[in-house]
Amino acid sequence: MYGLIGKMRAARGKRDAVMDVLRASTGALPGCLSYIVATDPADADAIWVTEVWTDQASHKASLQLPEVQAAIAKARPFIAGFEFQVETHPVGGFGLTDGKTG
Repeated sequence: MYGLIGKMRAARGKRDAVMDVLRASTGALPGCLSYIVATDPADADAIWVTEVWTDQASHKASLQLPEVQAAIAKARPFIAGFEFQVETHPVGGFGLTDGKTG
């Protein structure tokens, strides 16, 4: 499995608008096992995104999907920046398969 944990910063007062776009665009993405959007209780403009994919290729391919491209374009005006992103290697947990079964 392939994982990403990232923190982005919305323009002041636009966090909910960004989160609405993120949540609306994360339907049936091929290879996506988990996509969690969270607020930061200590920072009103921060958004945390935690993703788990079957593999890195699935994540990369998702970025080319028309619906994902449209969501990126829609959210871009409300995003002030990206603070960091780390790659992880998920090995399992509640709600996740071992990555070997579809």
